[in-house]
Amino acid sequence: MATDDRGLSEPSELPGLPCRRRLVRAALTGTAAVAAGLVSGTRPAPPAARPGAAALRPASPASALRELVRGNARWRTLHESHPDRTRAVRRRLVAGQHPFAVVLGCIDSRVPPELVFDQGLGDLLTVRSAGSVLDEAVLAGVTFGVLELGIPLVVVLAHQSCGAVTAAVAADEEGEELPGHMQYLAEQIHPAIDHGLSGPARVDAAITTHARRVRTRLAADPALTPRITAGRLSLVAARYELTTQRVHTL
Repeated sequence: MATDDRGLSEPSELPGLPCRRRLVRAALTGTAAVAAGLVSGTRPAPPAARPGAAALRPASPASALRELVRGNARWRTLHESHPDRTRAVRRRLVAGQHPFAVVLGCIDSRVPPELVFDQGLGDLLTVRSAGSVLDEAVLAGVTFGVLELGIPLVVVLAHQSCGAVTAAVAADEEGEELPGHMQYLAEQIHPAIDHGLSGPARVDAAITTHARRVRTRLAADPALTPRITAGRLSLVAARYELTTQRVHTL
């Protein structure tokens, strides 16, 4: 991972971009605040942007990871600072967003990224799926954060006692399919299962291996590789332990 603190420039609005793409980018980044005017019939005055908003965010992969490490330390020691939740911040965020990390996490209700990293509104771009499994929508969300918002860090966050991985391991052992769409999860997690292990050890190892595999797949994505090579992006596999509330890299 690059350890320099070079800042990343804001994604530019290129004149040659097709009109539709410019509109989509404006809508998704939150830089076009026109909904209130459409509802009321008048065009609202644009809210005042926070001076140097982007500059206040961690701008390199290393600094972004350090901020997440510090936030998790606050969380697990019960010294949360609950940043970026004030009324003033809410108003400023209407003008646009500058998240400093993408967290691809599980849907598990015990592992909300903003809490376990002690972050607030506008700090993290969170993408969640059962078992942090990849599909086209998940890939699009991660790619959007990196390419359109210039985010320098992607964290694939696994966690202890993951239900999706546990179900996939059980289905593999019993030779059965999971019901409905859940079978897709089992198929995606299956390559991470170590048949040389058994019982809880097999599930625990599969959780870690699956997170590493997802990180590897993301790193090989043609849309992300150039930024990784240039040192502008790092992808990290990590794991949250429910028993200690600690996040550690894998």
